[in-house]
Amino acid sequence: MHIAEGFLPPAHAIAWSVASAPFIVQGVRSLSREVREHPESTLLLGASGAFTFVLSALKIPSVTGSCSHPTGTGLGAILFRPPVMAVLGTITLLFQALLLAHGGLTTLGANAFSMAIVGPWAGYAVYRLLKRYDVPLMVSVFFAAFVADLSTYCVTSVQLALAFPDPSSGFLGALGKFGSIFAFTQVPLAVSEGLLTVLVMRLLVQSSKGELTRLGVLVKKTATGARGKTETEAKA
Repeated sequence: MHIAEGFLPPAHAIAWSVASAPFIVQGVRSLSREVREHPESTLLLGASGAFTFVLSALKIPSVTGSCSHPTGTGLGAILFRPPVMAVLGTITLLFQALLLAHGGLTTLGANAFSMAIVGPWAGYAVYRLLKRYDVPLMVSVFFAAFVADLSTYCVTSVQLALAFPDPSSGFLGALGKFGSIFAFTQVPLAVSEGLLTVLVMRLLVQSSKGELTRLGVLVKKTATGARGKTETEAKA
C-alpha cells in the first residue's frame, strides 16, 4: 500500500509524518535496548527486516497513486513486538523509496503509519488475543499476518479518501471506492502472506528454538512423565 511520491497534498503528508514520529522514536528505543541486551538477536532482527523488505517490494497496481502488495510485518511484530517493527518497517519503506521508486519520501510518514505502525499493532493484537484463548501457534501466526496486511490496506484507503474525497459522496464515498478496489487484490494477498508467514515460523521453530523461547513465542514446559523431561512447546 505504498502511496506514490508527491501524491498526497503537503498538509496531509506532514500530518501523517507527525503522527508517525512518536511511534518511530519509541521503536528506536526498543530496538536499541533489544540489540544492547541481546546482541544474539541481531541475526533474527535482520531476517525480520529482510522478510518485510522482500514481501512489500512485490507490488501489484491497484489504484492510481498506490498499489497492492504483501507487507511482511506480522512476523516481526510477533517476534519483537510492534515498536521494533515500526523502525524496521520505516527503514524498509525508506530504502524502497530511494532504491526502487516504490512509495516516496514525501509520503514516507503516511506509508509508515499504515504499514509499519497500524499493521504490526493490529496483527500483534490478534496474535495476543488468540494466544490468550489457547489457539495453536500456527493458527495465531496466520491470522496475525492476515490482519496486519488487511489493516494496512484499510488505513491506506482512509488516507486516500481523506486526501481525495468524492465530489458527490465525500469521504465515505471515496473510502468505499478505494477500499473496494483494493479488496480485489489485497484479500487474496493477505491469505497468501498468512500462509507464507506460517511456513517461515515453522522453519524458525526448527532452527531457532532457543531464541524463540527467549522471545516468548515458545515456552518451556516440564513434562509430568516418569523421566521428567523438559520439552519446548508452542504457545497458543
